[in-house]
Amino acid sequence: MNVVSIKPEQLIESTARLIADGGRMQMAYAWYPEPGELELRYVASQANNPEFLVWRCRPKGPVPSLTATTPLLGWYEREISDLFGQQFVGQPEPYSLVLHPGAAPILPPLDPSYPASMPMPYVAKDGGIPDVESPDVQRLPFGPARADVVESAELIFFYVGERILYFHPQLFFKHRGMEKRFEGRSLTGAVVLAERVSGVGSFSHALAFCQAVEQAAGCAVPRRAQLLRTLLAELERLYNHLHYLGHLAHTTTLKVGEADGKLLEERAKQINARLTGSRFLRSLLVPGGLRRDLDPQLWFGEALEELRKDAATYTAMLESTNSHLDRLLTTGVLNEKVALDQGATGPIERASGLDRDLRRDHPYGAYAELPLAVPIETSGDAHARSQVRIAEIEASIALIERILLLLTDGPVYVECVGVPNSEGLGWAESPRGSLFYAVHFDAAGKIARVKIKSPSFSNWRVFPFTVHDSNMMDYAINEASFGLTVAGCDR
Repeated sequence: MNVVSIKPEQLIESTARLIADGGRMQMAYAWYPEPGELELRYVASQANNPEFLVWRCRPKGPVPSLTATTPLLGWYEREISDLFGQQFVGQPEPYSLVLHPGAAPILPPLDPSYPASMPMPYVAKDGGIPDVESPDVQRLPFGPARADVVESAELIFFYVGERILYFHPQLFFKHRGMEKRFEGRSLTGAVVLAERVSGVGSFSHALAFCQAVEQAAGCAVPRRAQLLRTLLAELERLYNHLHYLGHLAHTTTLKVGEADGKLLEERAKQINARLTGSRFLRSLLVPGGLRRDLDPQLWFGEALEELRKDAATYTAMLESTNSHLDRLLTTGVLNEKVALDQGATGPIERASGLDRDLRRDHPYGAYAELPLAVPIETSGDAHARSQVRIAEIEASIALIERILLLLTDGPVYVECVGVPNSEGLGWAESPRGSLFYAVHFDAAGKIARVKIKSPSFSNWRVFPFTVHDSNMMDYAINEASFGLTVAGCDR
């Protein structure tokens, strides 16, 4: 990564130039490199350049909001305001994102001076949503406790009849302060923590964290470990996409389709468990490589091929079931401009015509030496989002089969320790999209700050744009088509 210092008054002009040159902001965050000295970081991708650009800005007061130029930063600015107290001039949504109305912290929650043993004062009250003046408009608050095992979120609908006029998702009911929990932890303990930020993305989170540490330490991971990491990342993509298709079939009331999809997901997880000992691919990664070697024997290739055949049969049946397709086509349309401006990522952006994938555009692991197919659709509806994932299932299995041919003997670990006053940026194209970890070490080589940019944080911001002016009957299908997680967003 290329770290450049920038003054607050240069932010707007520099952002406009970045975008005009084909770049794109990825995230923004804050940290304290020194006591009482706040620093803002802006991470951006550059056109036709695999190296990420990082701006370092030390404000002495309010700084200009960049949302007019790059709207996707809106949530990041609000998060920074909530957790660090930094103000942004011209922010179009100047109300809390993470802190619920009624929260009254004595200091910004991520200020190092905040007493760790002091609970945050809180008195529940309404706020952050528009007032309703017309008697014809009804308000429906749904949640935060919802049926089944769905995570906590309050979904507020303003509607007339079946038509949704406005939709407001209130998240962060179970914000766990995961970024704060990394501070001072050992590297092995931090990997265990990363694996639990979002259970269905355990491997991707741990991978992005390890790669950030390895960049900070200048650590070269052995080739066999890189190949095995890439194989495991694609196994995580497989079971996630199969679960996605089963759950989407559930929302269209295609019960057999739901059962078949979740059975295929279970088979993928059983392959994971037999290969690694963990259905969720946990307890394998460590900065420097893998904790232990893996041996994908003959059974692995055979089980993968059987899964491929059955998944192809299953997806072909989904794509020929009219009652299923009728509910997906034209539902929840996200056009390319909104997807780009608001920061959509992963299968969501690729279903809206944006040809972006970190595995290809910013290669990591062994992806640079693999033939990667990146499926793209353009209609931007629920069907397009499912089509992208269907194509990615086949592409993931092809990648795994190629990795099996490339595997040679060799070490899977080199020593990797925290380097004093270093920093690193790690990333992964998780099943839901771009995932970033920024890691900073203090003068003693201990973790001082970890920033997590999860794909669901991005896609939850985008999602309401597909709900406004839609109808109640399609809502559940639309939400399922996004494949969102609350844990990944809340952290």
